[in-house]
Amino acid sequence: MAGMPDIRETAEVELPRILAVYPLAFPDEDLRSLVSALIEGEADALSLGAFDGDMAVGHILFTLFDGEGTQDKGAGALLAPLAVLPEYQRQGVGSALVSQGLEQLSSMGTRQVFVLGDPNYYGRFGFQAEQNVAPPYPLPEEWRGAWQSMVLGDARPLTPGQCCLPDAWMEPALWQP
Repeated sequence: MAGMPDIRETAEVELPRILAVYPLAFPDEDLRSLVSALIEGEADALSLGAFDGDMAVGHILFTLFDGEGTQDKGAGALLAPLAVLPEYQRQGVGSALVSQGLEQLSSMGTRQVFVLGDPNYYGRFGFQAEQNVAPPYPLPEEWRGAWQSMVLGDARPLTPGQCCLPDAWMEPALWQP
């Protein structure tokens, strides 16, 4: 890699290049239908891609949702999935995607971001175990510490309750090993 790839919001026309990243980043998991549904569907999502020239080398999605019991549009966001081509991993591409996404969400007025992922990785950005806002489905015991969130800036956290995510996320298999 000559330098850091260009990170920017993606356009729907770039979907085929974005989808090509996922089977290489996750050979044992097919996330392409979820990514397609979130980008092409009615979900309100922030889609960022990392591009080396015209080639997509990384991608991240933040699905916006309203907090339970609030009228605040996009008060919460779910970070998922995050994918980086194997040859670009461990070079800061994933971190750059997460950081830029959090910055953009903060400027959009999003108050709290949630993720189901490795606490060692996401803890570097300020994510901590989440106890007040539950994921859409119960998690296996071994994943309890992996459900995390961070409040952006000086915003107030979402009201305790459950994430109210769009239909694309309401597939129980997405929340199980």
